[in-house]
Amino acid sequence: MQAAPPEAPRTSAPDPAVRTRANLLLVLTAAIWGFGFVAQRLGAEHMGAMSFNAARFAIGAVSLLPLIWWLVRHRRRSPETVVAYPGPPAGEAPAPMSRTPRSPYLPGLVTGAVIFTAASLQQLGIASTTAGKAGFITGLYIVLVPVLGLALGHRATVAIWMGLALAVPGLYLLSMTKDFTIATGDLLVLVSAFFWAAHILVIDHYVETVDALQLSALQFAACALLSTGAAFLFEAAPFTGLGPALGAVLYGGVLAVGMAYTLQVVAQRDAKASHAAMLLSLEAVFGALGGWLILGEVLSPRMLLGCALMMAGILVSLRGTEISAES
Repeated sequence: MQAAPPEAPRTSAPDPAVRTRANLLLVLTAAIWGFGFVAQRLGAEHMGAMSFNAARFAIGAVSLLPLIWWLVRHRRRSPETVVAYPGPPAGEAPAPMSRTPRSPYLPGLVTGAVIFTAASLQQLGIASTTAGKAGFITGLYIVLVPVLGLALGHRATVAIWMGLALAVPGLYLLSMTKDFTIATGDLLVLVSAFFWAAHILVIDHYVETVDALQLSALQFAACALLSTGAAFLFEAAPFTGLGPALGAVLYGGVLAVGMAYTLQVVAQRDAKASHAAMLLSLEAVFGALGGWLILGEVLSPRMLLGCALMMAGILVSLRGTEISAES
C-alpha cells in the first residue's frame, strides 16, 4: 500500500518555479482541508451530524462536475493524462487505471458507504471536541493505512512501525486524561480515522479499473444519500439549522471538496510525490491553527507535545511508505 502519491511519467524534470507553484498549491489545499475542521465544528453547533454531512457532500459531488468535464475534454486532447486520485481527508493517490475502465456505480456505492461511516463518526465526534484535536486525530489515518494493509498482505517497513510508535504516545498526550479516560468526541474521531484508512484501502482496490474523478463524485453522492436517510431516521428535526450553518456547509462542499480537489489534481501533475503527501498532511496543523484563530481554541503544552509527536509519526510513516514503494 502506497501512502504517497505516485508521480506521473514525465519526459523531463519540471522547472523549479513550476514545482514551487505546485507545492504552494498543495499547501493551500492542506489549509482548505484543515480549516474545514473549523467549518465542521461550526456546523455542528446548528445542525445534526447526518443533516450537515448530507448537505455538504451533496454540494461536494456537484462541485466536482466542472472538474470532471474539464478532464474529459483534456483527455480527448491528451489521452496520456494521468490524474491522481484525491482521497479525503488528506489526498492519497494510488496508481492510475491500468486496465479497461469499468462502471463506477458499484464502487461508488461501496466507497460512499465507507465515507458515510467515517464522516458520520467524525462529525458526531467533532461536536464535542475541538477542531485542532479532530485534525490531528483524523490525520492518524495516514499511519493506520499501512498497518491495516497488513491484513491484505501489504508490507510494512521499520519506518512505518516507528511512525506508529511516535503517534500512539502523541495521541495519549493529546486526548487521554489523568484518570486514563478519553473524551467521547475524541474517541469517535479516532474510530473514524480507522474508517478513513479503510477507505484508502478500498479505493486502492477499485481505482485501477474505475475513473478516479467519476468515482469521487459518485462516492460523495452516495454518502449524501445515505446521510439524508440517516438524518430522517435518527434526527428529530432533519436539516433544521441549515440557514445559520449555510456558510459552513458551503465551505465544506464547495471549498473543501470542489476547489481543494481541483487544486490537488492540478498541483500533483508537477509536484514530487513524496513532497505532495507530506505537504497535504499539514491539514492537521492548519486545523489546529484555524481552531485557534477562529474558534479561540487553546491547546495545553501537554497537548501541543502530543500534536508534535503525532505529526512526527505521520511524517516518518509517510517516509516509510515511500521507501516501501521504491523497493
